[in-house]
Amino acid sequence: MNIYLPIAEMSVNVFLLLGMGGVAGILSGLFGVGGGFLMTPLLIFIGVPPAVSVSTVANQIIASSVSGFVAHWRKGNVDFKIGHYLLAGGLIGSTLGVILFRWLTMLGYIDVIISIIYVVFLGGIGLLMASESMRVILQIPRKQTQSTKIPLAARLPLKVHFPKSKLHISAIMPVVIGFFVGIMVSLMGVGGGFFLIPAMIYLLGMPTAVVIGTSLFQIIFITANVTLLQAITTQTVDILLALLLLMGSVVGAQFGSKIGHRLQPEYLRAMLATLVLGVAVKLALGLLAEPSDIYSVSILNE
Repeated sequence: MNIYLPIAEMSVNVFLLLGMGGVAGILSGLFGVGGGFLMTPLLIFIGVPPAVSVSTVANQIIASSVSGFVAHWRKGNVDFKIGHYLLAGGLIGSTLGVILFRWLTMLGYIDVIISIIYVVFLGGIGLLMASESMRVILQIPRKQTQSTKIPLAARLPLKVHFPKSKLHISAIMPVVIGFFVGIMVSLMGVGGGFFLIPAMIYLLGMPTAVVIGTSLFQIIFITANVTLLQAITTQTVDILLALLLLMGSVVGAQFGSKIGHRLQPEYLRAMLATLVLGVAVKLALGLLAEPSDIYSVSILNE
């Protein structure tokens, strides 16, 4: 049964979209990721324009982020003060990112740019995950280093005290981190947690217990800002597509969490790395392959 997507301007099988949403949900339950970094390429594979894929997946992330944030908030694992600094940078970055997105769209480069970013990003992340999982599976010992380095944020000026995280660090670093996450959400349609969480731990020195909840707090508002601006400026948010993906992901997440408890973490990482690298290769081949229609005809209104 096909359904017409008004923004994407194409007809797609409803069950295919529900199935793709289910895959994203299973990934969320299995690996603890939102699935946005794989959902966008999958939508591109079935013919959804990259610009619509990015904007729509960013919209879908809001619902999953709210659910996770509420759970962490109830446990008291959210540092709202540092979250507001991250959010300030994120709002600026996401707004500039949407402006850049619109500019690239007007130039006609946005589809290629999105594909290139995903090839580089997925290839790098996939190789890192694969090497780490193989190291654990093959029981290769990690080199132990005694490091007592002070986080970079503690060495910069404009220090602010964050009692929840028990930190006294510069306000510059969380704003900068939030800025780059905002750019990432605008151009890739991802939540940015894969970058934000390590940055909060290693650059800010935040306790692990409050990192995820604080990250989700910021992501909610950043993705909402991106969705609103994309809908107004580029009209690339397909709500019908987002709803179908969300319905499938809610069901898939339940199955993913059950399956995840039965598998060892290192094997899960190896599976995810294989999937990520496969998607990166597919996108790279799409960039290098000769298009079926070399020429296109357009009518210019004078």
